Amino acid sequence: MQDNQAINKARALYYNLFANFFVESSKSENYFELVRLINVLKENPLDESSGEALENISTSLDPSSNVALLKEFDDLFHNPTTKKIRQTASFYDEGVESGKKRVEMIDFVAKTKLRRDEKNYFEYEDSVGFIFSLMAELSNQIANGEKIYENTVHCIFAQILNEFIEEFAKDVFEHNSSKIYKELMIVLHSFIAFERLYLEVSKAPKKERIIKKEEACEVISEEEMARRARNKALKALGPKEEEACPIDIVSVGETEV
Repeated sequence: MQDNQAINKARALYYNLFANFFVESSKSENYFELVRLINVLKENPLDESSGEALENISTSLDPSSNVALLKEFDDLFHNPTTKKIRQTASFYDEGVESGKKRVEMIDFVAKTKLRRDEKNYFEYEDSVGFIFSLMAELSNQIANGEKIYENTVHCIFAQILNEFIEEFAKDVFEHNSSKIYKELMIVLHSFIAFERLYLEVSKAPKKERIIKKEEACEVISEEEMARRARNKALKALGPKEEEACPIDIVSVGETEV
């Protein structure tokens, strides 16, 4: 019988690795933690291709400075002179930055003792960085005996991450500025394949990419502007539906992610 505790500890390490790559930070201690994680994981990789990719990442990273990594992150996700990659599940689902997938993630987070650290983290709850951070923490708690989170982790993976991660990884891998992150996507591909097997979740069918086009300028009344604002606010709340996947309810102290 497999050691589920060891497996969940390893899963937490991988989620933490990806979180460190997608939660931008200028703190040197975070960068050194990232380098440490790579050195740990490359000793026992998931497969040959991810092992080679981890070795390449380890070679590419400056062990004493995060400047090169921050520069590549900026070119991929923030630089207006290059093709900017979006990082939210909502964008890949609806073509908008804050949509139904964000509402779903807020619901998941609300039913746990974890909270987004709003003072230091400004991305949406359905951004890859936040999802990886949350999954790392929950997987670690499962490994420490908090089995109440097993269903939550399964649901977040099946309903959120699995739905868009393939397309997101493709965008990162094919970006002209992607070097270190290109290797990381090889590691991510192997890990997602493992997660699907472990959690018994099928690969999501490829969806047609939705691109929201800017509407032509038009002159509207203040009353019409107010009506549209109300409709937009109501739409952002998402549909009132029964959840297909129940969420854990925790009523203990809160922790920030």
